[in-house]
Amino acid sequence: MFPASQSSPHEDILMRNVNVFARLPMRPSAGRWWQAIRSYSANAAATPVVTPPTPRSRLGKKAMSLDHFIQRSKALGFYRAILRGTARIGDPSTKEESRRYARAEFERHRSVTDIAHIRYLLSTGKVEWDGMQRYIDGM
Repeated sequence: MFPASQSSPHEDILMRNVNVFARLPMRPSAGRWWQAIRSYSANAAATPVVTPPTPRSRLGKKAMSLDHFIQRSKALGFYRAILRGTARIGDPSTKEESRRYARAEFERHRSVTDIAHIRYLLSTGKVEWDGMQRYIDGM
């Protein structure tokens, strides 16, 4: 059908595909895998392997104790009470200043982990807030 010197269009396409597949890297045989693993294990003794630390929880932080959880919930409740109380302040600049001060104090003591110190901070904060509430109610 075609002269001997010419190939059919289908043969050209087939040969192009064969050439493309010939350039793709072939998967090594199982024997090559074992050789690679053996050579890696032999070299592994010479090079130290650094393993990442195992996470203590999904978030990577240590789980807090029951006392810490209770004090944390008290601190969050106290902070929310302060925000609700400052909403009653009429002057917008005073309201924002009071909220900024409260946030700064909570942020400043964020890293405190001693339960007794946390309790002390909450009690002194409540005393300060009670005085502030009396002032706000008198406005």
